[in-house]
Amino acid sequence: MTFSQRLPASFYRDVHARLRARMETAGLDAVVVDDWHDVAYLTGFFHHPNERPAVVWIGPDRVVLLVPELEREHAEVQFSMSQLPEYQGAVVDELVAFEEFPGVDSPFAALAKAVPSSGEWGHSPALSTGRLAQLETVFGGVTWRMSALVDELRLVKQPAEVELHRQAGRLGDVMLAAGVELIAAAAAGGELPTEAELADHVVRAGSRWMYGTHSDVVVVPMLTGGLVYGGANSAYPHGLPSSYRLRPGDTFILSLGGAVGGRYAESERTFFLGEPTEEQAAYFAADHRAQGVGTRALRAGARCQDVNRACLDVIREAGYGGYLRHRQGHGIGLDFHEPPWLSDGDDTELAPGMVVSSEPGIYVPGHAGYRISDTVLVTEQGPERLTAFPRDLDDVVIDL
Repeated sequence: MTFSQRLPASFYRDVHARLRARMETAGLDAVVVDDWHDVAYLTGFFHHPNERPAVVWIGPDRVVLLVPELEREHAEVQFSMSQLPEYQGAVVDELVAFEEFPGVDSPFAALAKAVPSSGEWGHSPALSTGRLAQLETVFGGVTWRMSALVDELRLVKQPAEVELHRQAGRLGDVMLAAGVELIAAAAAGGELPTEAELADHVVRAGSRWMYGTHSDVVVVPMLTGGLVYGGANSAYPHGLPSSYRLRPGDTFILSLGGAVGGRYAESERTFFLGEPTEEQAAYFAADHRAQGVGTRALRAGARCQDVNRACLDVIREAGYGGYLRHRQGHGIGLDFHEPPWLSDGDDTELAPGMVVSSEPGIYVPGHAGYRISDTVLVTEQGPERLTAFPRDLDDVVIDL
């Protein structure tokens, strides 16, 4: 039996109800969002984001989705796992479409015919100033206020979303295993792969696993992917795969993951091509300790900035503070990087249902980088790793 990536309509109706409760408290008559992540979260409608707007309007008793005409058929399909699951169905009360962008009339004129044109409306922080100006032109009787109500809802994942994140965690681990298998086979054959060849292999392995074990696959801009870098290149935290060919004695980082049902996870490990030197082992050990401390600190009630400090202080106390380049981690959801931020300056209190990365790193210019990352669920009982690929030194040494 395959795992279905589609959430039931009841999930979205529950999101609508919880958002309306927050709207009432905030004194908002409606909320408007246009970021594709927010549209998917509120309606289940995933689409290819481009210049043509897709907008969700949610009021006291209706949810209206505005889409371009060329997307209408996708959004019209009833949200049912038994009916045309390859289409991106939407859980809304009304669907309206505009002909084309930019068009003779504003795309938002079609929405204006379907909803009231007065009251106090919230718009998401992601809405651009240009888009807001276009909406103000059409909805002259509306008072607009920036509101993060949808962002706040997305912070805490519901049980059905957590199951998607669990599957995404498995995906990341599958990709890591595929990378190690390729390296081992290549070492036996005498020529190690380039970073780009290794990246291509793990991405295809992740896609094969997903389509072989899941149904109703939700396609998003980065279904499977990640970063692969070896040797001195790994000292760049977000370096892109290159033509560099791995060599015996290198360390290399596989920073991999993808999305299941639109929900992401990442799984990252640092590997050694042959027995590590004393210097390599020392850097790795410090990062390993920091990742363990930081992960264990991800408990409900803890503040993000305090967890980050406890984690990175392990690296500072080891004498490697000068090689820190980034925070401990970040929230994960419908995007790879989203709030909360495990960083100085974020005093968000962790709550059960939040999903975050725990990924401290040490980056030594001209030498290498060392990073271990797990996707972690905050629970009432404590942190739960959703990625399980082994992370100890003995587990990441590849014999040559």
